[in-house]
Amino acid sequence: MAWFRVAAPCDPATRARLTAAGLRDADAADADGRGVAPDEPGVVLLTDPHAAPDPARLAERPGRVLVALAPGVDVDPWSLLACGAADVVHLTGGDLRPVLDRLSRWQDVDELVRAEARRAGAIGTSSAWRLFLRDLVEVARWSTAPVLLLGETGAGKELAAHIVHRVDLRRRERELVLLDCTTVVPTLSGSEFFGHEKGAFTGAATAHEGAFARADGGTLFLDEVGELPAALQAALLRVVQEGTYQTVGGTRRRRTDFRLVAATHRDLRTDGFRADLYHRLAATTLRVPPLRERRDDVLPLFRHFLAEQRLGGDVAAARHRSSVEARGGAADAPEVSREVADALRGHDWPGNVRELRQLAARVAARHVGDGPVTPGDLPPEDRPVRAVTAPTVTAPHPSSLTAGSPWESGLESAVRGALSAGVGLQELKARTADVATRVALDVGGGTVAAARLLGVSRRALGYRTAAQARPQPTDPSSDASS
Repeated sequence: MAWFRVAAPCDPATRARLTAAGLRDADAADADGRGVAPDEPGVVLLTDPHAAPDPARLAERPGRVLVALAPGVDVDPWSLLACGAADVVHLTGGDLRPVLDRLSRWQDVDELVRAEARRAGAIGTSSAWRLFLRDLVEVARWSTAPVLLLGETGAGKELAAHIVHRVDLRRRERELVLLDCTTVVPTLSGSEFFGHEKGAFTGAATAHEGAFARADGGTLFLDEVGELPAALQAALLRVVQEGTYQTVGGTRRRRTDFRLVAATHRDLRTDGFRADLYHRLAATTLRVPPLRERRDDVLPLFRHFLAEQRLGGDVAAARHRSSVEARGGAADAPEVSREVADALRGHDWPGNVRELRQLAARVAARHVGDGPVTPGDLPPEDRPVRAVTAPTVTAPHPSSLTAGSPWESGLESAVRGALSAGVGLQELKARTADVATRVALDVGGGTVAAARLLGVSRRALGYRTAAQARPQPTDPSSDASS
């Protein structure tokens, strides 16, 4: 149920009308200790311009807040939106329809978001993910416009396309056709999109339905649309504009009607993409948030992917998806120890959700029993890199006190000791590199992490460790100087 709050004293008749419209009095709910759910949408009625709602209270609520201005109240709406309000409306007389219509829509959107957030891969309660899902399902259900999804590799653009298709009541009973534009072979691209007739070219032994035909009545998802060759961009534009196409080797134009969803990790406006096609695709543009902006979703997603693995991988997970979703997606997954949880939250996830899913598969292979996931369950290359603690110096030289950081103090002290022992510059450099390599391998636990610590490639690290293993010839100059 949506709620209402009056930002200034008002006559009882106004409260009575709002309550009669099916809204819950948030002020009364606060007074009796019940309160309102934080994710419920609601309206703040502003009857006095000097009693504007507290910006902090608007911004802190995950649920959307509508500000309704009573007749005669004039407040800058842009300031209210900047403070966290979802919309601002002016009331005319006693007409509450502008308020009730918006609250009803928002409740429907939130219900769709909750349903989608329980599905595999779409799990998440973070603010960034929740706001994205709201925009996505609202566009999918209440518009027919093309959707352009922007986002990094692995962030979930294909998942978003599935949501658009599933939520669109006009399209979901027909096929969702996915076409990865990076895999389209230029010589066969016409057939991929338009289809071909039997005998249209050498090897065309039978007729073939292209993506435009298969997506008729449904949804066409073009992943990495920025990779389309210029000729195909022009052809796609015509199909989008006219709703007709012609098969390769065909003699007549055919009609097709599909919803177009496109995705890219590039900025099509500055990347040589056709401007007219871009503006057709970008009727609605939504950015899929990367996983590093969804820190609160990392653990729920990780445990969900672990649950999939415990069900026997993706095939079995799909077979048992309904039961997994009904239990919140992670009931079959082990708990995660505090150290592992901190490591997962602290990672930047350049591969986004896809990288997290792959990590869950590797951890599931190492994890034993029903206990929590522990640090050793993380493969060495996936463990956080820790800096080497500087050695304790009991009596540092006074000049070392001016060093910029503790490790510099320890290094200077070690160099002083080496010089006092007669170690020359060349040997000092070689020994320092050897020690750094040995310590990095010890701390990192493997060559991948050690190479990352040292800032070198794995090949360069391999050369160095191999050289260390070979017997070193005696330097005649060192004997002569002793």
